[in-house]
Amino acid sequence: MGGKDAVIVGYDAISPLGNDLETQWQRALNGESGIGTLTRFPLTEDFPVRIAGQVRDIDDKDYPFLSARHQAAWSSPVFRYSMLSVVRALERSRIEIDRDISSRVAVTYSSAIGGLDAVLTADRRLRAENKLPHPYANPNACINMIGGKIAIDIGAHGPITSTVAACATGLTSMIIGAMFLALGRADVAICGAVDFALVEPIVAGFYTMNGVYNPKEGRENEPPEAASRPFSSQRRGFVLAEGAGAVILATREFAKAHGLHYNTELAGWGMTSDAHHFVAPNFATVKQCIHDAITDAGLAPEDIAAVNAHAASTRVGDKIEYDALKAIFNDVLPPVSANKSLIGHAMGASSVIETIFALCGMERDVLLPTRNYRPDPEIVIDCVPEGKRSLAQEFILKNSFGFGGCNACAVFKKAE
Repeated sequence: MGGKDAVIVGYDAISPLGNDLETQWQRALNGESGIGTLTRFPLTEDFPVRIAGQVRDIDDKDYPFLSARHQAAWSSPVFRYSMLSVVRALERSRIEIDRDISSRVAVTYSSAIGGLDAVLTADRRLRAENKLPHPYANPNACINMIGGKIAIDIGAHGPITSTVAACATGLTSMIIGAMFLALGRADVAICGAVDFALVEPIVAGFYTMNGVYNPKEGRENEPPEAASRPFSSQRRGFVLAEGAGAVILATREFAKAHGLHYNTELAGWGMTSDAHHFVAPNFATVKQCIHDAITDAGLAPEDIAAVNAHAASTRVGDKIEYDALKAIFNDVLPPVSANKSLIGHAMGASSVIETIFALCGMERDVLLPTRNYRPDPEIVIDCVPEGKRSLAQEFILKNSFGFGGCNACAVFKKAE
């Protein structure tokens, strides 16, 4: 193991399970759901999507980026929630970004959707009132501005890039951050993702793509918390959600030199492109991505104690992921936890939030349960359906697959 290895010195998340990480963890341990009625915008009688995983408001927090003046300019929620996750992750890490290290701090924090809500608001204002857009409308909509605002507010002068990889954005952000560290271009990387895609045309668009949850005829009144069903025989698409997550990576030598504590590290990763279809996954390249992550970590499949799955609850996606896992693990699959059953699908933020849950589980020797599971005879899998499970985990695999065939997988290791 080298001094440039990426260790994890801090993290924080906001999800439909709550704004405080410990609250989210306890609710997840109990198998609670964060999915409820969609209230982000008024629903017409014929609007086809009625449920979502919404986060709570954070206006009660005392941070400068939550002031009324700041929010008037930076109106899209992606800015305040991304900043909250980063500031708290840095507080947890105990890193102070001063002049001595600022040029060695990279930012790869990004988003899949970004602040499109600001452009839609500007367009509606222009059409309804013939008023020109707010001066901050375009900056709000720039995906790279999320990382830019983070760098401005924390004083990071190192490499900065926006890793947009659809639903794999959060995990890809961590992989790119680890690359900067391995190449010696940074000592610290601020990684993660944020997405708040509960905007009318985006939600409706996922419906017309047959992606989001669509209740079976006659079961329209099923409770929202029963809708997200990864690997289940009754899965009927993903539940759109919101959220943000930040992970602070540092080189091992930096962490030791600065007395930083860490429990886990990024041991290996894989990235592949399906080059196949704009949404449908491809077995061969998904399998290759998993294989590459395990091989890059210097491991054999049997070393992996558990898998934190992508598991969006789509009919095709869950089956392809299972087939790939089965091929890699030679029919002896480790337990597979599917966190979207608890929080829904937060787009680009989902993979980093789920990674944080997996890291919490590694540190505590516990696996989170998968809700709403009913066995699918085509997917013979142990997805921890009975509730939380005690399990020591030295190595875990995290899978994430996005539209456009963007695949990212990573292996995390419990630090010695």
